Amino acid sequence: MQRITAFVSAAMLTTGMVAAPAAMAQQEDPAASGAGQTQQGAAAQNFSDEQLQQFADASQEIAEVSQEYTQKLQNAEDESAQQDLRQEANEEMVSVVEDSGMSVEDFNAIGQAIQQDPELMQRVQGMVQEQQ
Repeated sequence: MQRITAFVSAAMLTTGMVAAPAAMAQQEDPAASGAGQTQQGAAAQNFSDEQLQQFADASQEIAEVSQEYTQKLQNAEDESAQQDLRQEANEEMVSVVEDSGMSVEDFNAIGQAIQQDPELMQRVQGMVQEQQ
């Protein structure tokens, strides 16, 4: 459950990536933390163009889901309704990632790598811009 909550937070930040190139997903990275220290320094080299394109595509869809649910959350009647909406948004965002062909862990790993590698961020932003 905590991973999904972090995922939603990242998705909210991903909306900024689509709208403003300086912002990007901020994630926990369970995959990299278990993979050892070599992935830290060479994270950008480990992702194929296909994976990065999947990430870019999923990020755009997550941005749309995020915008939709942000509006719903603002109109929610009480905390219970907000909690239900957050859970619904979590599930929809996870589905978006999985439907793109990625695991949530891979999506999170790319999001983490993009934070640490400006060149990788530029590559993904270029892929997003090509889709628009």
